[in-house]
Amino acid sequence: MTERTTIAVAMSGGVDSSTVAALLARSGDDGSRTSVVGLTLQLWDQTRLAGKHGIPDAPKAGRCCSLDDVYDARRVAEHLKIPYYVVNQQERFEEAVVRPFVAEYLAGRTPIPCSLCNNHLKFDQLLQTARSIGADRIATGHYAVNEFDPARGRWILKRPADLAKDQTYFLFGLTQEQLAHTLFPLGRLTKPEVREIARRHGLTLAEKPDSQEICFIPGGDYKQFLTAYLEEQGEKLPETAGELADSNGQVLGRHEGIFNFTVGQRKGLGVSSPTPLYVLNIDPASHRVTVGADEELATKTLRARGLNWISIPALTEPMRVRIKIRHRHEPAWAMLSPANADEVIATFDEPQRAVTPGQSAVFYDGDEVVGGGWIV
Repeated sequence: MTERTTIAVAMSGGVDSSTVAALLARSGDDGSRTSVVGLTLQLWDQTRLAGKHGIPDAPKAGRCCSLDDVYDARRVAEHLKIPYYVVNQQERFEEAVVRPFVAEYLAGRTPIPCSLCNNHLKFDQLLQTARSIGADRIATGHYAVNEFDPARGRWILKRPADLAKDQTYFLFGLTQEQLAHTLFPLGRLTKPEVREIARRHGLTLAEKPDSQEICFIPGGDYKQFLTAYLEEQGEKLPETAGELADSNGQVLGRHEGIFNFTVGQRKGLGVSSPTPLYVLNIDPASHRVTVGADEELATKTLRARGLNWISIPALTEPMRVRIKIRHRHEPAWAMLSPANADEVIATFDEPQRAVTPGQSAVFYDGDEVVGGGWIV
């Protein structure tokens, strides 16, 4: 008799992961060898900083990983008649995601908490928890394709059918071990198809809007969060006030701290100009913020470190790739060259706007994710 396989579905309370659970649960209705368990990671108490420094007293709808989402995930599990568990990972989330996010922002860089969460917490902890309850693999609602290439002996991550929902940019840090034990059932579906499947399976959240906000940053106001969080920790915003200068070195004024800025920012610079000004560079050593015209944001090179390789074991010689420098950025052609064991240099065919330290650079060969790293 064939041994039964158990799959743990990462359930966020949204339509995507709920549809994954429905697809996998229903596939076992005919007595096949698959059983499904729902798992939710409890990552952040959204009431924790409520009412401090302008943070709303009540969490807004549309933020991922909220208590409402946990309730929705539990309700879906009950509807599908599958076991369901909530795993508290708030302490690890704070150490692996929130505190590095705060440190990076205070240092004048612009981190991506969703990539940090995927790389350092979600997949690692989901696999550990899944194994502890006897599950063989995990499945998530990410829009990505995952398949094994026997010729290379490697698991390959590819862009999905619905490029508008492509989430491979946030998944560049997945290891071969994690990819080998992860399913992405939505990779070959479009979002409208997913909603229709949810309707057919009687899921009441089939029309639920996608979450838009970072779970621990209400309204996307980073300074508001930084001030409230540091106060809670008994810390103060560091003194990083300094000069605001143009690209010729002419001082235009002063600013109150480098954490108020990100490369490419236009609003809130604190200086007037007959033409629009944008942040070109943030120097964490001198605290100087350089501003200039939009065309000065363009650059043909970037450096990235903290690398993870997926379709290849390592980069040993220059390689033609397309590089994505933001989630909504159209991948641009570049030559990628190794600088040392953990750093690469990319030279773009055409200048790219606002290459931002702290963001991810993800490298593509066609639809395959070659790998990625953090822009420095």
